[in-house]
Amino acid sequence: MRILIAEDEKDLARAVSAVLTHQGYQVVTAADGQEAVDLAMSGAYDCMIFDIMMPRMDGIEALRRIRDGGDMTPVIILTAKAEVDDRVEGLDAGADDYLTKPFSMKELMARIRSMTRRNTSYTPTRLSVGSVRLDTEIQELSSHNSIRLARKETLLMEYLMLNQGKALSTEDIFTRVWKDEKDVGQDIVWVYISYLRQKLIAVRADLEIQGENGGSFLLQPKAGES
Repeated sequence: MRILIAEDEKDLARAVSAVLTHQGYQVVTAADGQEAVDLAMSGAYDCMIFDIMMPRMDGIEALRRIRDGGDMTPVIILTAKAEVDDRVEGLDAGADDYLTKPFSMKELMARIRSMTRRNTSYTPTRLSVGSVRLDTEIQELSSHNSIRLARKETLLMEYLMLNQGKALSTEDIFTRVWKDEKDVGQDIVWVYISYLRQKLIAVRADLEIQGENGGSFLLQPKAGES
């Protein structure tokens, strides 16, 4: 699982990153709000942790911009103990939870586990991007017509649609879609990307999957499509 930490206090950022990395998370750090927005818009994360007081752009404005872009990744905001109004403003801006400084790492880990479980539980069963619709319950992909998908095709298409416009690495996709598989390698990602490309063509979708074998993949509008 990937976590984005936006915190300008270097010692705190290093400490949190070290603990989360030790627990098996992949951690990306940002030193200010603008960097956090750029990272959030270019990559996929399972949870984000934003301090409110940061240079260039504060955490609340960064959160607003991310939510305005359609990104619903769970976000935990960090506030000082006396910043009641900031906590309220952060929740109104789209934060899912908050922690007051100083906080215990055990509590932060518990909040992260809660957020990521909730995000998985409440992922919608019907997704729509451009002309493309995906029903994960009946495993059906549709646009001008419809086609049924295999289970792994559905999981992969769901991940791409939830992160439309973001470059997803082969490793990220493999970890997310094939996390319970012990007898397959990362080459399987390219095989299923190829399957989905064919099925997007079959339903006359206005989307396409960009990327090459072993690299990153991006779901985006087809050239010439609005």
